[in-house]
Amino acid sequence: MNERQKILLKEIVESYIKDAHPVGSKALVQKLKCSSATIRNEMSALEEMGYLEKTHTSSGRVPSEEGYKYYVDNIMKPKELNGEEMLKLQTIFSNNNLVLSDAIRECMAIISEITNYTSIVLGKDSEYNTLKQLNIIPIDDKKVVALLVASNGHVENKQVLIPEDVDVKEVVKVSEIINKQLIGTPIGEVPSKLEFEIKPRIAVIIKEYESVYSMFQNVFNDFAERNGNVFFGGRVNMLKQPEFDEVDKVKNIMEKLEDYEAVKRIESNDEGVNIYIGEESEFDKDVTVVKTSYKANGEEGTLAIIGPTRMEYDKVVTLLEFLKSQIER
Repeated sequence: MNERQKILLKEIVESYIKDAHPVGSKALVQKLKCSSATIRNEMSALEEMGYLEKTHTSSGRVPSEEGYKYYVDNIMKPKELNGEEMLKLQTIFSNNNLVLSDAIRECMAIISEITNYTSIVLGKDSEYNTLKQLNIIPIDDKKVVALLVASNGHVENKQVLIPEDVDVKEVVKVSEIINKQLIGTPIGEVPSKLEFEIKPRIAVIIKEYESVYSMFQNVFNDFAERNGNVFFGGRVNMLKQPEFDEVDKVKNIMEKLEDYEAVKRIESNDEGVNIYIGEESEFDKDVTVVKTSYKANGEEGTLAIIGPTRMEYDKVVTLLEFLKSQIER
């Protein structure tokens, strides 16, 4: 790629990140100080290289997944934080009343506000933090309360609707199987064991076993998240992005954000801040995941930001690097 093409790609990526509109040659004439025809030729060359794409609705171009990757790896420079942003994050860490895990969560919530993306904190699953007990308390034929207790003393109760054509006695029976099989299992592993160990057993004894399995899976996903392993900031921020204005895309991304196992796969052991765009995010082809690990005072985990592939990469990387430095100083 020649120097003019690099400058052109930079302008197109940063313009598209800013306003989500495809970029045409006319918009670039003044900035690049060359003719519209020259710019069109260079845009065509970048398209042939796989760095730009045409849209159906415009004659302009947008960056492809490969275009974003090239920009991140070869062109992007970290963006400096402004004084207000730094002060907001530093103030959290200077509050001696906050334990480290709470300070991290508050900072990630602030980063969600600053960027309009979704932030995630993944704590390491503790082998000592296990499922201690599950009780099902029937309210009537259609509702039960699921009472869950973890070995660290965390207790949660959740009112649950019983699926259609399922008897309350069947729900109680499944809870007894779970208590026999899964007591002592690390909280983070319960959803997986529920699928591979409990589901096959209940398939033999319950006709509507899929519905019952889904009911318990939702209960345990919520429990695992609230039990301290996963924190979300700005979970609905993705819906503010123009890329997610279609019903199917909204449904798809919200289901993934509610899937504890899918979210846990974001976990990182990376030392630095790393960027995973589109397919390589292993989360969703329409998103970018920027993540890093942290380690301090015996605590460790993952900090991650999820946004559209049209993400303000320079800003997000700088925010995560700054937060990581505050945690580990």
